[in-house]
Amino acid sequence: MEQVVLVDDKNNEIGTADKETIHSHNTPLHRGFSLFLFNSKKQLLLTKRASTKKTFPGVWTNTVCGHPGPGESVEEATARRLKYELGIILGGSHPSEGETLIRKVSNYRYKFADKNGIEENEICPILIAYSDEEPKPNKEEIDDWKWMDREIFLEEIKRNPAIYSPWCIQEADLLYGFVKG
Repeated sequence: MEQVVLVDDKNNEIGTADKETIHSHNTPLHRGFSLFLFNSKKQLLLTKRASTKKTFPGVWTNTVCGHPGPGESVEEATARRLKYELGIILGGSHPSEGETLIRKVSNYRYKFADKNGIEENEICPILIAYSDEEPKPNKEEIDDWKWMDREIFLEEIKRNPAIYSPWCIQEADLLYGFVKG
């Protein structure tokens, strides 16, 4: 059973819980992460969450989201979920000189409820990584995927926000400043 790390408002660990039981109508604050994966053409890999997911089923979102387990770094958890959900192993394509494989770009905290009232409540660093590897999606996690140019992505989330996860929209704003600028 996968464990998530429960935290207080300052991201101090206060316990753990089973991932399968944590998301409810009153989800406790816990650690997560959110990855935006780009290819060498500077396109973003977007994924459509499986229709069987407990929270926000069937919506488009950034590449991969997940939870670091107890004693696991955000980068380790990101690489683990990227391999599990999309079959992509970072390190197969080499980043530019001096560039790390997974880079944290921002801290973020959010709380959203889906149409069924199931909540996401996370302290969630936003990370970016690069790969030209083609996804091999795990159908339990991903219904669809696509590479999208930045400008098209930003226009799409403005035109059709209901088809995207709310955290993806806010995180895109943090990355690109599209709402304010």
